[in-house]
Amino acid sequence: MMAKAKTAGEKINGATETFETAFKNGTETLKANFEKAVKNYDQFLGFQKDTVEAYVKAANVAGKGAETLHNEIYAFSKQSIEDSIAHGKAVMASKSAHEAFELQTGFAKTAFEAYVGELTKLGELFVATSKETFEPIQGRVQAWVEVVQSARAA
Repeated sequence: MMAKAKTAGEKINGATETFETAFKNGTETLKANFEKAVKNYDQFLGFQKDTVEAYVKAANVAGKGAETLHNEIYAFSKQSIEDSIAHGKAVMASKSAHEAFELQTGFAKTAFEAYVGELTKLGELFVATSKETFEPIQGRVQAWVEVVQSARAA
């Protein structure tokens, strides 16, 4: 009868040891997973911070580009008005209808060439500004892929 009681006690001790081992392993696993989650969270926060910085940089570039375009349009408009006034005075001072017609034809040709040149210049400025604006943001896609891959690997 004592043998049976001892065997039952051993079973209780064995179950207790198994429970303690499982609890210890569970605690260690929980701690490791928590540390992994904190590390991934830190990486995610770093990614978010860098992304915000990229958007701020892009916004600054876009603002400067818009200002440059505005200044260029203003300068062209001002010059066009001044040229038109000067041309109007020249036409009014012409001595014949033929001379006025030649002045008007020359002015129209010059104004059209200036307009086409300005459109080309504005187009180039717009493309350059667009490229510079989206450059900081483009790198964030690759950074996100790296964050996800490192989170999976960890």
